[in-house]
Amino acid sequence: MGTLTKSGIIDEIVLSTGLSRKEASEGIETFIDIIKANLSETEPVSISGFGKWKVREKTARRGRNPKTAQEITITPRRVVTFSLSNVLRSKLTSKG
Repeated sequence: MGTLTKSGIIDEIVLSTGLSRKEASEGIETFIDIIKANLSETEPVSISGFGKWKVREKTARRGRNPKTAQEITITPRRVVTFSLSNVLRSKLTSKG
């Protein structure tokens, strides 16, 4: 099984629900837009049984270019982190 893409998710929704491809696509696009809008406002997004996305501030720090070994300053930035829910974590770890 390869990487699941947005198109693959839409196909699965179509097969599972009987919705048209257009309806499934619009639903997924709306879902993604809601998540992006909340994260851009630095609001966390939590889906019960799945996980939580949140925006984290990273401060400026010293780093090193691995090719040249030259020291550089890494600029402050925002990153998105994802934490698994305990339900999903236990499902993933019990499969091993």
